[in-house]
Amino acid sequence: MGVTTAIGIGGDPIIGTTTREAVELLMNDPETKGIIMIGEIGGGMEAEAANWLKDNMRKPVVGFIAGQTAPAGRRMGHAGAIVGGSDDTAAAKMKIMRACGIHVVDSPADIGKTMAEVLN
Repeated sequence: MGVTTAIGIGGDPIIGTTTREAVELLMNDPETKGIIMIGEIGGGMEAEAANWLKDNMRKPVVGFIAGQTAPAGRRMGHAGAIVGGSDDTAAAKMKIMRACGIHVVDSPADIGKTMAEVLN
């Protein structure tokens, strides 16, 4: 296994590429065999990408959401990592991602192992 493309989006209010757009590019790239989508608490970009994947997934996707132990309503590093509503929590995002067919892991330590399993 190896990384062919890595895209860092960040959580700033104004971004050039959304998570959904990045996932769509990778899903349509013939060289990409699987996608790892890492998100964080706050915002709705992961849910938007997951809902797009629900109808367009042709390759395995493994997901992880950082901030599972973050206190509700507290800023965690930057403006994009603040939970604004019930759908912005790590648990809510992970539930949405699982419902859309993404292989969600609870720990970043399980990302590689899970990708290897779903690729085989």
